[in-house]
Amino acid sequence: MASALSVFRHRAYLHYWIMRQLVSASRQMGAVAIGFHIYGLARETRSVEESALLLGFVGLAQFLPVFFLSLLGGQIADTYNRKIILVIVNVVRLAAYAILVTTPLLATETAIWTIFAMAALLGVTNAFSPAAANALYPNLVPREDIRQAIAINSIGFQVSSIAGPAIGGFLYILGPDAVYSTCTVMSVLASLAIATARTPAQQKPTATARLELIIEGLRFIWSNKLLLGAISLDLVVVLFAGATALLPIFAKEVLGVGAEGLGVLRAAPAVGAALVAVTLAYKPLTRKSGAWMLWSIGVYGAATLVFGLSTLFWVSLIALAVSGAADMISVYVRQSIVQLTTPDTMRGRVSSVSFIFVSASNELGEFESGVAARFLGPVGAVVLGGAMAVFTAAIWPKVFPALARVDEIKRPDD
Repeated sequence: MASALSVFRHRAYLHYWIMRQLVSASRQMGAVAIGFHIYGLARETRSVEESALLLGFVGLAQFLPVFFLSLLGGQIADTYNRKIILVIVNVVRLAAYAILVTTPLLATETAIWTIFAMAALLGVTNAFSPAAANALYPNLVPREDIRQAIAINSIGFQVSSIAGPAIGGFLYILGPDAVYSTCTVMSVLASLAIATARTPAQQKPTATARLELIIEGLRFIWSNKLLLGAISLDLVVVLFAGATALLPIFAKEVLGVGAEGLGVLRAAPAVGAALVAVTLAYKPLTRKSGAWMLWSIGVYGAATLVFGLSTLFWVSLIALAVSGAADMISVYVRQSIVQLTTPDTMRGRVSSVSFIFVSASNELGEFESGVAARFLGPVGAVVLGGAMAVFTAAIWPKVFPALARVDEIKRPDD
């Protein structure tokens, strides 16, 4: 583990890592507050099913800006200074949280529409931030430290994902404005952390036309079946099997716990993922990567099935923790493929497409969960998603045999 932590000797990477964890934690805290806030406001005048659908639309509001703007975000990340992009995005993010602070003072319907607008604005930041962030950090460490940097990033993200929802849930006792205010302060600190980092100059792409740059990135992904298979697998699985959007309903209606319980439920997958991330930081996964990824997806789906059928809080927590552990293996392999098989001049565009897939599986998946819950109920929606994940893990080796066969992931110039 000490050798993995040695990546922090690179000060620019340390600044980047601090920024990334502050952003991750604030996103998790904000998600808890927005979800519980919207659901509570909706239940004042709507049924459980209608409120579930409204939760789904929050995910859609965050996904649409990512879908329409991420390719532009990737092109910008490959063309302009990635550090400056991250500073600007974090300033916009803190403005969104500052506006959310005022929503408890508004009338119910006005508050709902304001929350939706700020969720969309946060979606806009997600269209530009991931491409710049994921393209920047491989240049902050030597090539021999990249796998450790990926694992340390994952550890930080999972710790943020554990602490963020739990802190968000407990802070929510003081009101949603307490959570939003904390997120605002964290966004200020994130802006300062990356603004003071000394980052190296980046390579610029040879193409100059914006559309040409975007098409070049799409062609690269389409021609690389290993890369395409990895990122599309995440899209299909989490699009149908994600239960995050429905956690407020399970917390309140199925398991009978409040905002504190919701925070713990949100943190449970990250607990399992953090344990796996620590293991991977100590012993990076270098062999049989494709098989590990596919088996982890199958376990993820089975754990999701157990969560959907559970009525016991502790069983639900264990199922979510197992799903998080399995998902961490999949994420690690996918990130390794993206970072180690993509040239630096194209890394922003590839990262943007990858994030479209990831965001589609998360935010659009939340919309799918809300719609499915409207017609199948929350339990039926989660059970269906778990079954879809198991099915996908079984058929993906046939669709992308290159992914199933991949052993050691190497950089193009290795």
